[in-house]
Amino acid sequence: MNPRAPHRRPRRGFTLVEVLVAVAIVAIALAAGSRAAGSLLGNAQRLSDVTLGQWCATNVLTGIKLAKQYPDIGTSSGECEELGRTFTNTLKVQATLNPNFRRADVVITDEAGVNLVTLSTVLSRY
Repeated sequence: MNPRAPHRRPRRGFTLVEVLVAVAIVAIALAAGSRAAGSLLGNAQRLSDVTLGQWCATNVLTGIKLAKQYPDIGTSSGECEELGRTFTNTLKVQATLNPNFRRADVVITDEAGVNLVTLSTVLSRY
């Protein structure tokens, strides 16, 4: 070794390209995580809406059974409120092959008119 030759120290740190690649990887990972979190939030809201709609439909059909009146064939609409949200219910009563039974379908829709749940039952005359 030449004693007069300048001693080169190894460089420490990262090059600009390495830093940009790392930032790009982090950005892609964060974007994917954000999208997954948004999807989870949307699914949780949908589950909440469907659960409230199920409660409304059950309440409508239970009210018919408790009234102990044989429902007329046809379609009727009403509103149901659950946890501060208002849902629209459409009750459709149809005849069956046996005249002592009728089929009742309740369709629950949200404020935007999206069908959330349909619940059906058979009601007897006696």
